[in-house]
Amino acid sequence: MHDFFNFMAYKAIIAGASGLIGSNLLTMLLQHPDYDEVLLLNRRQLPVQHKKLIQAIINFDELDKYSDLIKGHAVFCCLGTTQKQTPDRKTYRQIDHDYPVKLAQFAAQNGVKQYHLVSAIGANTLAANFYLKTKGDAEKDIRAADVESLHIYQPSFLEGKRSKPRLGEKIATAVFTVLNPLLLGGFKKYRSIKAESVAAAMLNQSLTNNKGVFVYTTDKIKQLA
Repeated sequence: MHDFFNFMAYKAIIAGASGLIGSNLLTMLLQHPDYDEVLLLNRRQLPVQHKKLIQAIINFDELDKYSDLIKGHAVFCCLGTTQKQTPDRKTYRQIDHDYPVKLAQFAAQNGVKQYHLVSAIGANTLAANFYLKTKGDAEKDIRAADVESLHIYQPSFLEGKRSKPRLGEKIATAVFTVLNPLLLGGFKKYRSIKAESVAAAMLNQSLTNNKGVFVYTTDKIKQLA
């Protein structure tokens, strides 16, 4: 799949490595032989140590100060929050829109070849739902940054072990266990998906030489994982 790159070693940058997808991606990148350096952009130190790993503790509200760190083969943006965690809409938009867009702009300025964004199914600038509109706005503005290779992942409901289990998600997981087999044809993109599958797809696509903008819904992500 990636013979063209076998002679190269890469640096990855992850924003949002403490989350469900980001933590799985971090483990995979540290284990993969094609990556020899993984830089985390964190608000706080993560309890992970590895010879490939570098952790930069930053203030995302002052990303301009850290623009020189955004250099490497690929940026993986797994940033995101929930309305429960961040009820203030201004702060919510900063996390789900402003930070990812700025990262993409710095990536483009610094010659980073690839930008991988975790978005959401239904993301749309015209959506009435604040969450989906914010994701849609982020996708639109990141496209405008003009990174050579932009990969946008739009998963449906995510399955995986969280550090703090949520009752609502346990219920949703049970519902999707019944619902998934019934979602056929064009509705397959609404099936739930394991966070590790999204992470695996991101890693695999980072080892391709595809140029342009690519959008993957759940059904496609599962094929790429």
